[in-house]
Amino acid sequence: MGFGDDRLGEVVGGRYVLRSVVGRGGQSVVYRAKDQVAGDEVAVKVVHRGNTDGVERLYKEAHALVLLSGTSALRVLHQATAEDGAACLVTELLRGQDFSEKLQDYENEGGRMPIAELLETMEPVIHTLAAAHDLDLVHRDIKPENVFVIHPAYGGGVRLLDFGFTRFLNYKRQTQPGLIAGSPTYIAPEIWSGQDEYDERVDIYSLAVVLFRALAGEPPFKGDPRQILVKVLSAQRPSLHALRPDLPPMIDDWVASALAVDPDHRFQRVTALWNALKSCLDVRRLSIAPPSRHNDTDPPDTVGTDLPPMTVRMPRVDDEVPPDDSQL
Repeated sequence: MGFGDDRLGEVVGGRYVLRSVVGRGGQSVVYRAKDQVAGDEVAVKVVHRGNTDGVERLYKEAHALVLLSGTSALRVLHQATAEDGAACLVTELLRGQDFSEKLQDYENEGGRMPIAELLETMEPVIHTLAAAHDLDLVHRDIKPENVFVIHPAYGGGVRLLDFGFTRFLNYKRQTQPGLIAGSPTYIAPEIWSGQDEYDERVDIYSLAVVLFRALAGEPPFKGDPRQILVKVLSAQRPSLHALRPDLPPMIDDWVASALAVDPDHRFQRVTALWNALKSCLDVRRLSIAPPSRHNDTDPPDTVGTDLPPMTVRMPRVDDEVPPDDSQL
């Protein structure tokens, strides 16, 4: 019997029957469940009893998702408790493929995701992230695995996942001292350097890495976490044009701004990053210097379409990278 299997068959919140384990983490277990009232399948995250940090993180995640209702953030359905009082979060159950799997499928065949598909897939993510930033929420873990493309048979669309690391800029910090939130390849320079006072521009950097990987077939910096740290903080930004000669040379100006070490030299709003990229790919502008963080407009929201084999996903709350020699 696997960890968490002892809850199978339990009824959460008086209506959600836990049927199978979807995933396990240090702070929680995620289940596929049946809603006895509506008849739908849902995902239920159950935090381990006694894990106060996990409970606080769960409630902050739920708060962020509620604030982002109406965007492409994961849809939260219910906050509940298990039979033993453990905190639970009920969300929609997603079927489809995460963006990392989509990219890997293309890369395994020696190709790249078509630009039209990339733009269509990521547009709702831009809209959602812009909405989060307007609410002073910083996601802190933007990466391909946290973008989920829903299979058309289940309604299609895109979801931004894993708000367990979200920083509310007006709240006290949640990450413990000595821990770095996020995934090494996508962590912004100011987080690697240990700065405590950072803002939504860390998400802009991480998103730029995701977009670079989608266009190039590889991230801008590779290696173990320590090697990535050194490159992120000091290495010259790679030429995307050299990796993709079919893209215009001006794409490297976009890279330089998007991946700037100094956040003041970076694009100041996620919509500025996105609009500059689209203009560059359309070859409509001669310059894509980062505009003011207060003078750009949000792009329209669109929804992704055709998608292959299905997996089931629900966000996590407990992936952090300790900046010590064992990890770096």
